Amino acid sequence: MSGGANDRRINGSCHCGNIRFTLDWPNAPHVIPIRACSCTLCRKHNAAWTSSPMGSFSIKVDDESKLTYYRFGTQTADFYTCKNCGVIPIVTSDIEGALYAVVNAYTFNDVDPSEMAIATTDFEGEDTDTRLGRRQKNWTPEA
Repeated sequence: MSGGANDRRINGSCHCGNIRFTLDWPNAPHVIPIRACSCTLCRKHNAAWTSSPMGSFSIKVDDESKLTYYRFGTQTADFYTCKNCGVIPIVTSDIEGALYAVVNAYTFNDVDPSEMAIATTDFEGEDTDTRLGRRQKNWTPEA
């Protein structure tokens, strides 16, 4: 991060802490925009996502044997699911050899919910190229 006054580091994890992420967000807004995807997976998991295209993320998994990746739909994103607690804290997509991610705001360890503004989104009907282009533009790149 550049070290500016509005730079923010957000830490998150699954419930048991096996899967952890860090999101470095330069020039973070005072209220974090959260996208509640309307797909059945996100609704069933009550997941809501955010990202910082100008930031970076990192992932740490303590026990790989308790991690599973779930793919559905276009098969272009990996949902990191903890086998121990069942939580999905992060989703990644490999686009042209670079890894991008969105993080589940409900798995933040150090953000007050009053700092989040949640809006419903719908990506139904998006073709694969459009979806990958949107992710490359809006998701957070790996550190």
